[in-house]
Amino acid sequence: MSDDLPTAFNITVPPEHVEGHYADFASVWHNNETFILDFVSMSRPPVPTRNDDGTSVARVDAQVVTRVRIPAAQVWEVMKALQTQLGQWESEHPERRQS
Repeated sequence: MSDDLPTAFNITVPPEHVEGHYADFASVWHNNETFILDFVSMSRPPVPTRNDDGTSVARVDAQVVTRVRIPAAQVWEVMKALQTQLGQWESEHPERRQS
């Protein structure tokens, strides 16, 4: 690509990925070169149980439905895009805004 030309991505989604995956939460971690986002779906509701030390906890059985690896250099761009989209969503849904 030439540095003096603007970039226009032509992004397509294969039919088998159009629906996407539902995830209840995401786990984010990193290594030296990459940030990893594990999108996780709960297998069933939390179950009250006890740890080995006797403390009460709610055990959550869950499974990774999608793992996304992002080069460290791209993390800021992803964060800015999420912030932009969240701002737009909050403008459209002011009653659901989180504090």
